[in-house]
Amino acid sequence: MENSDHPLLHWIPNKLIEKEGEVYFEWIYLGDKRYLDPFFEETLVKCVGYSNNSTRFKLVSTVENLIDWSEQLVSTDLKAFVFHVSRCGSTMLAQSLAVSPQNIVIAEAPIIDAIIRSDLFDLDKKKILIKAVIALLGQKRFPEEKNLIVKLDSWHIFEANQLRAIFPELPFILLYRNPTEVLKSHSKLKGMHMVPNLLPSKVFGINDQQMEELTFQQYGAVVLEKYFEAYSDFYEKDQNVAVYNYKEGMREILEKVMDIIDVDYYIEEVDQMYERLKKHSKNETNVFNGDSFLGENLAIDMVKVNHLYEKLQEKLTAQLAGRN
Repeated sequence: MENSDHPLLHWIPNKLIEKEGEVYFEWIYLGDKRYLDPFFEETLVKCVGYSNNSTRFKLVSTVENLIDWSEQLVSTDLKAFVFHVSRCGSTMLAQSLAVSPQNIVIAEAPIIDAIIRSDLFDLDKKKILIKAVIALLGQKRFPEEKNLIVKLDSWHIFEANQLRAIFPELPFILLYRNPTEVLKSHSKLKGMHMVPNLLPSKVFGINDQQMEELTFQQYGAVVLEKYFEAYSDFYEKDQNVAVYNYKEGMREILEKVMDIIDVDYYIEEVDQMYERLKKHSKNETNVFNGDSFLGENLAIDMVKVNHLYEKLQEKLTAQLAGRN
């Protein structure tokens, strides 16, 4: 295999470190672990106990080392970026695609987010680093691997223009859902982006005055407002974007994404992907029986976010009508 003789086979950068004014990357050894967990970080936790990772000394590189090494290792073909508003089927999509040994699916890798949100690099260096890190995460580690799909964090929609400048030809897939259903899901267990101040509010374009006026519960609705505004704006100006609503059904969305990826899967692989859709996205040992929160009430002003959701729906419907 192409990378079999390279000393960095199965090693990937996983942490960004700033020390005494210098920037470094810490690396982790993956061994035979594929990215099969619902979230990338879960796979890394399973690798911590490997002897290569449990010594007193860590593999650390400079920025330039990382860039140079990314050009030495053969990477799989990057096929798509998946954006999402959270709780809209993105984990289910990623888990189903990961069933195929032909696919490498990176789901919300913290190292990608660290670079995207870092203030340590200028824009040109950041572009080089994002490309280099994705190539290293998608290195060809097993003979069957051919395709790389990257599921980004939900707030990365605000970096879509920057990412488009780096990957001008790459399909961008945007997943979304009725905002009431999204917020009801978060009312049970909130994601970090729905909790004020866990992420800087500027990430979402929320200013200090807005933060002072927002209640804890209303904050989530405003975050979704910003997401839908960004979706609508990006969809209007980008020609290589596909937008799917959770209500279309995950099987239909999976089939459309497979068409975009444009890969010849074996019938057995496709059947296994369909079978994965029947299980819970974050726990494949449990059967998914649908959402159980749809009857709950939210003490949140939904007027604006619902309007933005409906506006996006209208744009999509108008485009489909124009195609037909």
